[in-house]
Amino acid sequence: MSEKPKIHRFTSLRGLATRLRDDLNSGNQEFVLLYAYNGTGKTRLSMEFKDAGKRKNKGQPDTLYFNAFTEDLFSWDNDLEEDKERRLHINADSKFFKGLKDLALDERIGYYLGRYADFLFDIDYDQWSISFRKSDDERHIKVSRGEENIFIWCLFIAICERVIDGLEAYAWVKYLYIDDPITSLDDNNAIAVASDLAKLLRKAKSRTRQDAVAVDGPAGAENAPRSVPAPIKAVVSSHHSLFFNVVCNELKKDAHKKYLLQRPERGTVYTLRATDDTPFFHHVSMLAELQKAAQSGKLYTYHFNMLRSILEKTATFFGRDDFSTCIHGLDDADLFSRALNLLSHGKYDIYQPSEMVDDNKKLFKEILQAFLGRYEFALPEMFGQPAHRAAVPQMP
Repeated sequence: MSEKPKIHRFTSLRGLATRLRDDLNSGNQEFVLLYAYNGTGKTRLSMEFKDAGKRKNKGQPDTLYFNAFTEDLFSWDNDLEEDKERRLHINADSKFFKGLKDLALDERIGYYLGRYADFLFDIDYDQWSISFRKSDDERHIKVSRGEENIFIWCLFIAICERVIDGLEAYAWVKYLYIDDPITSLDDNNAIAVASDLAKLLRKAKSRTRQDAVAVDGPAGAENAPRSVPAPIKAVVSSHHSLFFNVVCNELKKDAHKKYLLQRPERGTVYTLRATDDTPFFHHVSMLAELQKAAQSGKLYTYHFNMLRSILEKTATFFGRDDFSTCIHGLDDADLFSRALNLLSHGKYDIYQPSEMVDDNKKLFKEILQAFLGRYEFALPEMFGQPAHRAAVPQMP
């Protein structure tokens, strides 16, 4: 019988970031893979990890990161006067773009972008701006937020390739920290992005002094090859279950740690649970969190989103296309389905959550009770409680 997984508790993100660095260094891990729900603190953790490196190195960074703040390095000029030449401007002062002008990344960005999207781009290195087009006849278009994000991701991946090649402009990079690189991709693209990322990370951890290669560019430029001192290690965090599981599967033969990161009851304590032998544990843990919330009566609007997500994953497991199959045939199945459709698509901010009204609390408990009555989940140890079969929440 295997040992009970240990749950580590942290009272600050600084302590949690230190644990991740210890895993990569003294723990001899190549990667740390974190699954966490939105609102847990993933993005803030990535910044704390980055800041820990700067504190250690007297203000010098050691982490190249991709997270929500990466998007802030770009800003739109929508040409409101002429409405003709819309451009995405690059923050040239960021260390993220050091040496970008000499890196000749267009081809590699285009390679990745062509895998995930159907628009083209042009980079003006003199103006530090990017314009997008569908064709030569349809230029300076305004791409969607999702398309913008995937372009930024492709740029990041192209830069990472040069980092791994050992370019002097990025000699400071010892770690990659990648937080939720996809937000609006379909499942096929989620798989492609995860697979491409895993391939890049394997290359990063395997590089040696002989891996430094010459890159086209002017002699003596910052893109000249250098001796590579060490492999680059990485942290990947995500709330996207399909993306996360593909990354886990792709990297399963490499030294790594897999964790479920939680912030119980949106409090000030963070928990880290190793899930190396249970890759789908995060779905069950989410159900445990909903059960606890229902029993306590502390139900918020975002809990409908979480419940629908669980039903969708359960339906997919059984080869069904729609979450409603999980409650088909139950009393009030039509009501439950309509409620989940309506209440899981509102603009519910998980960072400023609103408590459900009493009628919605009652409805939520009814749906959860019906679901747990049909599927007997053996919930694992969570929140310091012993493992147990799911008990249905009592109705008021």
